[in-house]
Amino acid sequence: MDYQKILDEITSQTAYLQGKGEVASYIPELAKVDSHHFGISLHFLEGNHFQLGDAETRFSIQSIAKVFSLSMAIRLLDETIFERVGVEPSGTAFNSLLQLDYEQGIPRNPFINAGALVISDILVSELEQPKQALLAFVRKLSANPEIGFNPAVAASEKLQGYRNTALANLLKSHGNLHNEVEEVLDFYFHLCSIEMSCKELSRTFLVFANHGKIPGTKEEILSTSQAKRLNALMQTCGFYDEAGEFSFTVGLPGKSGVGGGIVAIHPEKYSISVWSPKLNKKGNSVRGMKALELFTTKSGLSVF
Repeated sequence: MDYQKILDEITSQTAYLQGKGEVASYIPELAKVDSHHFGISLHFLEGNHFQLGDAETRFSIQSIAKVFSLSMAIRLLDETIFERVGVEPSGTAFNSLLQLDYEQGIPRNPFINAGALVISDILVSELEQPKQALLAFVRKLSANPEIGFNPAVAASEKLQGYRNTALANLLKSHGNLHNEVEEVLDFYFHLCSIEMSCKELSRTFLVFANHGKIPGTKEEILSTSQAKRLNALMQTCGFYDEAGEFSFTVGLPGKSGVGGGIVAIHPEKYSISVWSPKLNKKGNSVRGMKALELFTTKSGLSVF
């Protein structure tokens, strides 16, 4: 199959969507990003790689990074973390205060903001230097020592992070945040500020397509069972309140971020990432969603 040709066709056939949607302006630094960027990268487990457009331009991966923090928490405490956070799709906005309060401080899943704050709290409790440990973990998965935080994005998130601050305080009031609110938020804002390119993301996420083992080194990051559960969460909860739509149209486990990035995997086969900054009303990249739909349609390579 000519995958480079498929990427060319996808780029051409989604060009009409370039002006659709809005960038995540509620985070001031993200509002400054050139909304005309588009990149796509495809890595196969056997080593083949294809890319197009701005695939090597780094961007703020935002909520995609929650897959990394969840992986770290699962490594440390296995399934005991799910005593504090659920595994169900939210059905409401990713930053809903009402749902969190109604459910007495137990977030629906680890990928909505409240759930990611609980995971952040776990890592702050378990790790001596959580931010440094997070970067070391991502650098190991990516085999790239240059990946880091964007301090301007982290500061911008803190400056306008009123709702996340409210979520953290609500979690604290329900007894589901064990550390100081400010410390947990600082870790969370840095987590979301990690910068990677499409090429780096698709290469890094191969570990989740490879049953938790880093391709090449075969080092086990997650057990087969843990990787299965994480992939299941990406399938059902990885796209805010649009996870069903993504499963229906694309048919892959994956995770999106409000920086405009999306990464998805096919277990035992490949990882694919796309970046286009303009978002739909659910917080997912407009052009990115369509690009991945076209990829699985043209290639026939989905999990369904």
